[in-house]
Amino acid sequence: MKSDIIIQLHKNFEEYAHQIDGEEFWFARDLLGLLGYAKWENFAKVIDKARIACQTAGLSIADHFPDVRKMIQLGKGAEREVEDIALTRYACYLIAQNGDPRKVEIAFAQTYFAVQTRRLELIEKRLEEQERLTAGLIFERIGDNSGFARIRSKGDAALFGGKTTQQMKDRLGMADNRALADFLPMITIKAKDFANEITNFNIKRDDLRREDAITSEHVKNNQDVRKVLTDRGIRPEELPPAEDIKKLERRVKSEEKLLLKQPARRKK
Repeated sequence: MKSDIIIQLHKNFEEYAHQIDGEEFWFARDLLGLLGYAKWENFAKVIDKARIACQTAGLSIADHFPDVRKMIQLGKGAEREVEDIALTRYACYLIAQNGDPRKVEIAFAQTYFAVQTRRLELIEKRLEEQERLTAGLIFERIGDNSGFARIRSKGDAALFGGKTTQQMKDRLGMADNRALADFLPMITIKAKDFANEITNFNIKRDDLRREDAITSEHVKNNQDVRKVLTDRGIRPEELPPAEDIKKLERRVKSEEKLLLKQPARRKK
């Protein structure tokens, strides 16, 4: 498969994607042409096979192949309502797997939706491993960057046995302009999140507004969380760093490129 064809097909699939509440989907009647089918009747048979595959996998057909109605444009500005199907990424993947493999569009779609599915898995894993800290309420109450930084640093020192944020960055061999969370292992991220959530809860409950009061609350919560860890033999300041989030991003892009090359190799 030539690279210019791959680029055009990729552009087409991206342009026809829709989103509702962050969920990506494609309309079946749009996918009809994108996958090289001319007649709805023939494409409907492929969809039926994909539905069976979905049900066999133990997943809900209604979740991945919901029936919808939409308006289409006719000549002279007229419109007509037609039946359609909103297809999730997984539904599109199943349709591609059950389509005519002799079609160039099907060969591309099989890889395209495999890439999409793999990318989602990696992003979800990254979010799980590198979940960001929820300290928005602290900043909202303090109202300035320097005060927020002081509270965060003292909280980190309480969690890491007296080591400041900068000392932890030095220990992990990080650049000063990187976020500490980018290199922390999952258990430490969760510990910091837990301490922050307790702080946020008590800020609201006790209507804390002064920096000294919020600092005292945040330090105590981090000390308490640290005790839970150390009582179980876990010292967060001694744990090895996790994979750099930027390296993980580069690996995701590299895997996507490798997958996109697969149809070309199969066609040779």
